[in-house]
Amino acid sequence: MIFTNPRLIFPNEIRDGLELVAREGKIIAIREQTRLRSPRRPTARQAQAPREEIVDLARNYLAPGFIDLHVHGALGRDTMESSAESFRAICDFHANGGTTSLLLTTASAPLEKIVDVLNAVRDFTQRRARRSRPTSAIAGVHVEGPFISKAKCGAQREEFIQKPSLARVEQLLDHADVIKRITIAPELPGALEAIENFHAHGISVSGGHSDAFDEDTRAAFERGMRSVTHTFNCMSSARRRGVYRVGGLLEFALSEPQISCELIADGHHVSPTLTKMLYRAKGCGGICLVTDATAGAGLPDGSQFSLFGNDCVVEAGVCVLADRSALAGSAAQMIHLVRTMVSKVNVPLHEAVAMATQNPARAIGLDTKGRLAVGADADLVVLSPELDVLQTFSGGEEILSGQTLLSH
Repeated sequence: MIFTNPRLIFPNEIRDGLELVAREGKIIAIREQTRLRSPRRPTARQAQAPREEIVDLARNYLAPGFIDLHVHGALGRDTMESSAESFRAICDFHANGGTTSLLLTTASAPLEKIVDVLNAVRDFTQRRARRSRPTSAIAGVHVEGPFISKAKCGAQREEFIQKPSLARVEQLLDHADVIKRITIAPELPGALEAIENFHAHGISVSGGHSDAFDEDTRAAFERGMRSVTHTFNCMSSARRRGVYRVGGLLEFALSEPQISCELIADGHHVSPTLTKMLYRAKGCGGICLVTDATAGAGLPDGSQFSLFGNDCVVEAGVCVLADRSALAGSAAQMIHLVRTMVSKVNVPLHEAVAMATQNPARAIGLDTKGRLAVGADADLVVLSPELDVLQTFSGGEEILSGQTLLSH
């Protein structure tokens, strides 16, 4: 498959005059644009070669497929249902927003219920290769809760919040092949040992839903915490302790270059001013765009849904608890976040795309995803000049087909 006439989006620039070649799910060449010739009768050797498909992108953008590290649900379906039907619906919805890899995300619940999700995800991903219709790939699970702070629980159910005891941590580590990321409040008893344990097993540890002081977060960093969950939302910030003012999880994240910050840039969770502050502090390389989409994503305003037992509603394009006491995730797709960063924060398009591709891939060790490079997976998204998703490919297979593109 040869993608001609694209505007290729790399992390540091947008380039014209190139074409991209994909074969067997991988990018095999990025080269100078070749002039298209009229079809000729193939030679015997050419007739035996694999069929060559040319996709003329007509100077639309071609970017790596988006990677979302934090997805609870969509279209009334939730990860906690632990069903193939819910996983498929979630993946299909987010594929339409340009996402080609995602982490299904749990909520605070009895640990046995979270283990059910992990088993169901493992089974779903193992069977994915035998299904004929492609969709977004599930890269694993983000366990958000139950090891969080009751003071910063947000829309999570307080009654299921637990301390990370060794037995509970080991119960989750039995599924380290599926868990790619876990959110922990660093100040909890046993949290530092848990962070060290998860980090040693190759699981990305993110501080979040936390009321930690600066010294708690620094200790967590020393044990392996390298990111924070939905920056500015459900996390401690600077306050007085006695006569002194001390930082919290937010200030530590802003000041530490090695900390990667999730950001729900849906235009609701974080104001443009705060988003600009984060961008100035962390730069392009320190931000991972995440939707934190819940089951209300894709539903019209006024729709009611459940977040593992909490009644929620979609209101003015965002999800909230039914009593309006807290946000309950977003209703966004990844393309909405990229647009917000460009239009509201004045971030260059190539940097906004890097926040949705290269950065999250690096955060959870997806070495072959999130970039346009020879040898990388052919996970691709075609964007119009207005940043609408026109076409999406996962491993070179078309997920979303645009009507304006020419295929030969």
